[in-house]
Amino acid sequence: MTSSTAYVRFSDAEIRRQAQGAAKTLRDARYPALRFRFHQDRTRGSWHVVVRKVWGKAASYPDLTASAMLEALPAILQRRAEDPSARSTASGWKTVGELLTWYAERMDRDRNLSTKRKASARSILKLHLLPALRDLPLAEVSRSSLDRLLMWPLQAEYAPSFVRQVFGVLAVAFRRALELEQVASNPVAGLKFTDFVKARIRPKEARLRPAQITDLLVDLHERYAEAPPEGMLALMMLCHGCRVGETRVARWADITLGGDAPEWYLPAATTKTREEHRLPLTPQVCALLRRYRDWQQRRGYSGAYLFPGKGKRPISDSQATDIFASLGQGRWTSHDLRKLASTCWTDLGIDYLIGQLLLNHALRDLDVTYIHTTAAVQKRKALEQWHDWLDQQGFDELHGWTGGGSQNPSSSCPSTESAAHAASSAPTQWRNQ
Repeated sequence: MTSSTAYVRFSDAEIRRQAQGAAKTLRDARYPALRFRFHQDRTRGSWHVVVRKVWGKAASYPDLTASAMLEALPAILQRRAEDPSARSTASGWKTVGELLTWYAERMDRDRNLSTKRKASARSILKLHLLPALRDLPLAEVSRSSLDRLLMWPLQAEYAPSFVRQVFGVLAVAFRRALELEQVASNPVAGLKFTDFVKARIRPKEARLRPAQITDLLVDLHERYAEAPPEGMLALMMLCHGCRVGETRVARWADITLGGDAPEWYLPAATTKTREEHRLPLTPQVCALLRRYRDWQQRRGYSGAYLFPGKGKRPISDSQATDIFASLGQGRWTSHDLRKLASTCWTDLGIDYLIGQLLLNHALRDLDVTYIHTTAAVQKRKALEQWHDWLDQQGFDELHGWTGGGSQNPSSSCPSTESAAHAASSAPTQWRNQ
């Protein structure tokens, strides 16, 4: 025995006793491959498994007690014997439920995830994953057990797109546990959603079509007259193809109406891609924003947000959802405005990659290879072309700008169908008196 190593019989009581001494490492002759090392705070330490002189951390103490470590050791040694580079990780978890509970708590404290995404994952964990897999032993996680307990029952009741979401949350939970060495292996790693569900997931049909834009603008004009913020929220999304979550938190400080290149700046913290986004503002939108700001100021509001809610905050996600439920009357949603803008950009001949940049989609690797700029000039020309075409459908009656369109406005946006939208009554909030 050296001054830094002590041979003992591993137990929690013995570790606490040795914490009062000077030994840095503890060994037990019964378990030659196992080491215990004290941290600087000697109430804590780490378990290590040594195979062929290769050390691998198994767990932290007292998170994993001595008895639990000794119980896990045979499986670790077998895994390391088969693959010396395999992880030595051990945990006190016995069931999938313990892993999912750990992931739920960790996710709740992750500031990189949006509130909406957390709420969605939390609901999936609570209502589907935990009820189905809570008592499933980690050692028994397999394609057949997941199919029997989770995937097959889910597909009988829910659409394939939702079942894929549930599987995605499960896969992320296991992946994060492995990355942080909470488990020794990831039994879900080799599995794909299509291993369980063969049905093809088709994109949702667009519920707003180019032929409907004239009627849509009539509806939005009427809503703007009754409740300007509600009409403005939809108009900003239609004009720029942006997401509702990014639009509802827009700040006046991030909107530049003057100068040679007016723009709307979307900070990284507010975008889905977590990258800043810049949208050129056309003369039409600048005029609309000035009109809207004047309305706010006449009503006595000079705060930070375009769409103020309660307590000096923007409107909430649920409030925005309620607005579009009222506007769409079940026929379309906020996302349909984004789809509509994208469809019309294609019909107008706007370059695909410019459209992707305007939508702030994460570009594919091949696209990134060819795009080394934010293409500000091309984005501005695209939006000018789009807004000039919208003027021909009645947008000009909303913004009131009379400066004329761009040099070569497109005369039409191809479409095949037409449908009328009935105007809906506006909620009392923000309603003009």
